[in-house]
Amino acid sequence: MKTLTKARPSPIAGQWYPGEPSRLASSIDRYVEAAEPRTINGEVVALMAPHAGHVYSGPVAAFAFKTLLGRQVELAAVVSPMHHPYHQHLLTTAHPAYSTPLGEVEVDQEALAALDSLLQEQLGFGLSAVERDPEHSLEIEIPFLQRTLPAGFKLLPVMVRDQRGTVAQRLGKALAQVLKGREAILVASTDLSHFYSQETARRLDWEILREVEAFNPQGVFDAENEGRGFACGKAALAAVMWAALELGANRAVILNYATSGDVTGDYEGVVGYAAAAFIRET
Repeated sequence: MKTLTKARPSPIAGQWYPGEPSRLASSIDRYVEAAEPRTINGEVVALMAPHAGHVYSGPVAAFAFKTLLGRQVELAAVVSPMHHPYHQHLLTTAHPAYSTPLGEVEVDQEALAALDSLLQEQLGFGLSAVERDPEHSLEIEIPFLQRTLPAGFKLLPVMVRDQRGTVAQRLGKALAQVLKGREAILVASTDLSHFYSQETARRLDWEILREVEAFNPQGVFDAENEGRGFACGKAALAAVMWAALELGANRAVILNYATSGDVTGDYEGVVGYAAAAFIRET
């Protein structure tokens, strides 16, 4: 994998979230403060969070990231879809860090190399490192991590273009091998249904969320393949669920759900958002 020397510049700051550092920090802090905490008995191994512009999905995402307050995390693995037409199966950044208005987050090159090696063994292909990618769905989660985790954590970024279940499962198991024994958190970045009426969206979204709550990553694929539900990041979500299972998580909790209509008041064509936690109960 090629590695550049400069941090990946943000292509979405000032558009998908505030570009001015103090405004970004205060908006995230408000979202997190407003998120009603859930009692979680055990350790949060992984999260599901939405990836629309913060003004739309930030209040929902905050329910997921609030569970990280007070945690000492050294590595955050963020797995997202790749919405743009790259031909590679699995992608990562060629830059040594991600830059947001809140500062730079270093990419863990050793973890990235270890994951790439495992994927090469198990899939016959690894991570393709790309420069200056325009993908929003991974970056959108980083400012939340910057405001809820202590400074100094590193990033393991993966963007999924290949939507096959076999690829997601092997990615998940490889991620678990890389993260085992480390103070780490997994984040699955996904939105749910797109541009249906509020009523239809809720029906489709809860088909996915029932599979999430049942901790059934294959069920996420089945729901979409059977036309019962939709998640734009289904492979990223399922991969993180498989990884969390490998790391000993045994319970999933839906923390919050809403749609863009709940923000805009337009219920004719909404996007669904959900936050969830995957927990190793003690």
